[in-house]
Amino acid sequence: MAFDKFKDECGVFGIYGHPEAANLTYLGLYALQHRGQESCGIVASDGGRMRAHRGMGLVADVFKRDSVFDALPGSNAIGHVRYSTAGGNDFKNCQPIMVDYMRGSIAVAHNGNLVNAQEIRNDLEQRGSIFSTTADTEVIIHLLARSQSDSLADRVTEALRTIKGAYSLVFLTETRLVAARDPNGFRPLALGRLNGAYVVASETCAFDLIEAEFIREIEPGEMIIIDKHGMKSFKPFNHVNPSPCIFEYIYFARPDSTIFGRQVYGVRKEFGRILAREHAVDADVVIPIPDSGVPAAIGYAEESGLPYREGLIKSRYVGRTFIQPAQAGREEAVRLKFNPLPELLGGKRVVVVDDSTGR
Repeated sequence: MAFDKFKDECGVFGIYGHPEAANLTYLGLYALQHRGQESCGIVASDGGRMRAHRGMGLVADVFKRDSVFDALPGSNAIGHVRYSTAGGNDFKNCQPIMVDYMRGSIAVAHNGNLVNAQEIRNDLEQRGSIFSTTADTEVIIHLLARSQSDSLADRVTEALRTIKGAYSLVFLTETRLVAARDPNGFRPLALGRLNGAYVVASETCAFDLIEAEFIREIEPGEMIIIDKHGMKSFKPFNHVNPSPCIFEYIYFARPDSTIFGRQVYGVRKEFGRILAREHAVDADVVIPIPDSGVPAAIGYAEESGLPYREGLIKSRYVGRTFIQPAQAGREEAVRLKFNPLPELLGGKRVVVVDDSTGR
């Protein structure tokens, strides 16, 4: 069975040491909804038992009943929003993935893509492993469970040294939370604090919603383990030059987030300025493809001296189009999503600024 393809972008969130862990994780996922619209889930731990709630759809729909949170007690939790994919669009691939094994229970939420996942899976299946999902994330669980190392840090390190590719990961056990970022730093992962609790998230906009303090980014190749004694940082991997994904700045991240050391809005605006310097044209007006194209269009207009106008009206009831699972769905969503203003655009020479070719 082949793994899902095209699943490079999701959102992860984790919190340790707060009595409202599940509720805060819900809010964090709500802030990260732009990173995945297919499914979502939360796993919570009360220090002795772990419980999960997962489902297909948006965060507000999957967690719309108060009874859901009553069934997720505990001061520690992790959550996940999932990117729409070209295959495997069903409940079994919802994350976080939670399993019981010889050393207890563990859950994992993953943002990224493992380039050697199929190779590892084939090898594990030949040795008798049975997989219950088509997500590449599950190979990490199998590798961790097979490790003979005594400490959780060593087991996670051993598993991560086997995989190759992009990952920002959060793990949860009955008593600990682990966060790790691949040595290349492809995907963002941030660390924060909230009233003594530690928080991790794919983007800092999740901290803003719950009024958590942004401490720093988890560094490429860094793994942190949080338990009742506090936080410990490890760097168990060989150093390589970081190569963060430019698509985070262009499209995926929210403009109010700070990733890779810079605020996304400012980077997108500078992209527009550079575009105006490199490709100046004689025109009457500059318009964006909203929403992620807006800062770049503002930058283009400011640099070129042309007036900025909102020439396309966007329906707020259509989700992100690029992360639809198929091209036909993207094209239909675009038709539903945007409507031009002919009174503003008619007879004008228009510069249209989009975030990228990925729409």
